[in-house]
Amino acid sequence: MREGPDIAHVAALIGDPARANMLTALMSGKALTATELAGEAGVTLQTASGHLSKLLDGGLVQVRKQGRHRYFALAHADVAATLEALMGLAAGQGALRTRTGPKDAAMRQARVCYNHLAGQMGVQMLSSMVHRDFVREEGEALGLTPDGAQFVTAFGIALAPLNTARAPLCRSCLDWSERRTHLAGSLGRAMLARMEATGWVRRDKGSRALLFSATGMAAFDTAFPNEKGTRCGVP
Repeated sequence: MREGPDIAHVAALIGDPARANMLTALMSGKALTATELAGEAGVTLQTASGHLSKLLDGGLVQVRKQGRHRYFALAHADVAATLEALMGLAAGQGALRTRTGPKDAAMRQARVCYNHLAGQMGVQMLSSMVHRDFVREEGEALGLTPDGAQFVTAFGIALAPLNTARAPLCRSCLDWSERRTHLAGSLGRAMLARMEATGWVRRDKGSRALLFSATGMAAFDTAFPNEKGTRCGVP
């Protein structure tokens, strides 16, 4: 007797190479047009429209209309977390792209994972917060401690709106390149937004990479020292 959710249906939606490339492009957190996604997937606009229709029906993407344009985005954070986990599984099984891109090193150091910080620096941030008991790991869940609440408030984040939001405050997301968890949830999103607002980091226009300035890197290492005492920007 077959029981439980039909994972084959969702796996088939993600498993098509063109659709997988579209979904990966949407991991930047930006909403993209069908034309832009067709370019990411390397298919015609007509083919891309067919793929997007399937992803919409499958609940993996959502569409927003603005004037004559339609913009596609991931449906919710669970889709992003699933994609990040699949990337980690693929990397662990050796299913890597034959040719690495020029921005691969930058992506591994810091990148956008839907709407929060991922890569080496994302893992360091969560590890530092756990080490100082700002965040506690409760099984697979994460919880912000009172000391952690003081820290993020001093960091410039208003917690009250986050605590009343529907999205969970803290959640773990398995980092595909580091094979460790980084901070997601509304707090993870707010932390990255704060770093952007203070000028520590900017988004690369051609990829999901996040580019920290020298000042931003130093400030990051001061705010989130790792337990080894080494700096993120130094091998």
